Amino acid sequence: MIIAIDGPAGAGKGTLARRLAAHFRLAYLDTGLLYRAVGHAVLAAGALPEDPGRATCAAEALDPAALDDPALRGEDTAAAASKVSAIPTVRVALLAFQRRFAATPPGGAKGAVLDGRDVGTVVCPDADVKFFLTATPEVRAERRVKELRERGLEAIYARVLRDMNERDARDRARAVAPLTPAQDALVLDTSTLDADAVFKRALRHIASQNSA
Repeated sequence: MIIAIDGPAGAGKGTLARRLAAHFRLAYLDTGLLYRAVGHAVLAAGALPEDPGRATCAAEALDPAALDDPALRGEDTAAAASKVSAIPTVRVALLAFQRRFAATPPGGAKGAVLDGRDVGTVVCPDADVKFFLTATPEVRAERRVKELRERGLEAIYARVLRDMNERDARDRARAVAPLTPAQDALVLDTSTLDADAVFKRALRHIASQNSA
């Protein structure tokens, strides 16, 4: 089983993806971490994330072990990730990584859950089940601030909301793999839903798909 979950930051796709992976014993990949790792590598090298050459080299040299770096969760890295993700050659370099993960999940898993922004439309267009999670920018910013503060990081709501709106605009406007729901994805607005409610709706949808 391949489950694709897309949506903007703060919509809850990571939480849902991890719960579904644990429930069905599937491998899990946060595809956004790939772009965060590339953005972080470019910043660490003292270059600009908008630099196609530097960003592409970082993507082609990506070490999977780098995905465990706590620094990838920072806001500066998130902004850099959004910028490198708009570079076509970066997306090409990381596409193969994601498709290999889905085709041959690690640990002998019988399938995989991938979450990101173009999993259902580009990475795994033939996924068995597709979700697109969304929520208002204000709710998503509140969730992000709470998450950052729980990790002991400074977070200012106004700045987080501004950065989130800028990232949304870049992700939706990019020429390659823009942020948009797949035609056959179930769209869930999680603005007024908690994680348990989202999980239950997802399970019902998967059950309906499997019985169809």
